[in-house]
Amino acid sequence: MMLQVAIDPHRLAEARSLAAHRLIAARLADEPELVDTARARVAAWLGDRSVARAYAEAWRELLARDIAGIAAAITDPSEHGRALRQCTPFAGALDPRTRWQLWARVREELEAQ
Repeated sequence: MMLQVAIDPHRLAEARSLAAHRLIAARLADEPELVDTARARVAAWLGDRSVARAYAEAWRELLARDIAGIAAAITDPSEHGRALRQCTPFAGALDPRTRWQLWARVREELEAQ
């Protein structure tokens, strides 16, 4: 009988988000359209006010950086990085299969700790 380990759902969500953004960061140089899509999403947020202005403006500033700067910022493990990833303009950048594989891997890694 396998003992199921309880994982804090917030910790799991943060770990999954960071892992997803690390994967996205690795793809940015080869797929600059990911940044273009994110910039368009942020512009829409600013226009329709669907996301808190402070977050939308923070993302606009972040996405004005070069690819290396964007990659570093979206994988920032700090509290600020975690807060920004909670409303990411990169939603949808990973296809469902990749996302589910990543989520399963992250859960397994946390359970193994």
